[in-house]
Amino acid sequence: MATALFIKREDLVKNTAISGSVDTDKFIHFIKLAQEIHVRNYLGTDLYNKISADIVAGSLSGDYLTLVNDFIQDMLIHYAMAEYLPFAAYTISNGGVFKHESENSQTVEKSEIDTLIAKERDYAEYYTNRFIDFMSFNAASKYPEYYTNQNEEIYPDKDSNFAGWVL
Repeated sequence: MATALFIKREDLVKNTAISGSVDTDKFIHFIKLAQEIHVRNYLGTDLYNKISADIVAGSLSGDYLTLVNDFIQDMLIHYAMAEYLPFAAYTISNGGVFKHESENSQTVEKSEIDTLIAKERDYAEYYTNRFIDFMSFNAASKYPEYYTNQNEEIYPDKDSNFAGWVL
């Protein structure tokens, strides 16, 4: 079964620094990755599956449409960028792995990319906190799937702060 993406290409291009000339094939899988890893983590399995099924069926409406448009899309846009940025300069093809360099530009340092990733993650965490706050007041009455996860299903995470690894 194909994955129903919660955002479109245009959402990422219009709401981030990514250029409209970037080939969709370069970043589409990072949208899917961010959605499955980050967004599913905060929605939980049942709510995630409900929204996915409604998108596939073309029946996303009402409170669920509001949830996607006002909260989930903003989260996903910035998580997708955080996932895409480390790979943006590379292409993997039959001849190997290539790093692109333009005649008119300068390659950025890893620390600069890390700063961009951290900034995108900060944006994503801000929108995730808004989502968590909204759900804490509205989930029981509007989104019953938020509380119906069982057994091996993913239960919604209620903390958006990623403080890094502690060794």
